[in-house]
Amino acid sequence: MQRKPKPNALTRRERQIMDILYKLERATVGEVLSKLGDKPNYSTVRAQLRVLEEKGHVRHEEQGLRYVYVPCVPREVARRSALRHLVETFFEGSTEKAVAALLGGEGWKISSEELDRLASVIAKGKEES
Repeated sequence: MQRKPKPNALTRRERQIMDILYKLERATVGEVLSKLGDKPNYSTVRAQLRVLEEKGHVRHEEQGLRYVYVPCVPREVARRSALRHLVETFFEGSTEKAVAALLGGEGWKISSEELDRLASVIAKGKEES
């Protein structure tokens, strides 16, 4: 059974566009297009920005004849939402499985300083629960 996507869930391309907008803070369709690696069609990017606006992720300001797009959702909020979606999708909703995958992966090199900071976060989480 195929799950229906959440209305505010972002596609891969929408996430790429949001990442560009977060980096630039504000951008026109042309500026977004110039940062996309595979160079989609101008009207495709414009349509995707309109969809992002309908979903409430961006807003536009008119500057002359051009629209300048600005993120509406703070990056930290978007980050938490994306992470929650990732954990639900690939780790059966288990934070433990997600963290274990990060810590046990061969491609991940975690320094002892990072491990100390993670231990601190875990200790704080235990205190708060």
